[in-house]
Amino acid sequence: MKGRFLTLAFIAGSALAGCAGTYSSGYVSYGPPPPVAYGVVGVAPGRGFVWVDGYHVWRGGRYVWVPGRWVRPPRAGARWERPEWRHEGQGWRYHEGRWR
Repeated sequence: MKGRFLTLAFIAGSALAGCAGTYSSGYVSYGPPPPVAYGVVGVAPGRGFVWVDGYHVWRGGRYVWVPGRWVRPPRAGARWERPEWRHEGQGWRYHEGRWR
């Protein structure tokens, strides 16, 4: 039981670390990214969790889908700004999601 709890705590901490990204990232001259994938969200795993939508990132010369997940905000009242691809110049710039 204790091992299970520690595993869940590690997964939750990893998910939050992935959500604390910086504002801007790479530039891709190939684009636009594919449409966002939609699916069933399900039920929050506990009180205080919020759903963070999935998004596309550019890895290995192609767009890769990162699925959505349930996370706890880093502080009370925090709101998640989803990541987005913006058309800039002759390509696309990825702006990572962040908590506000």
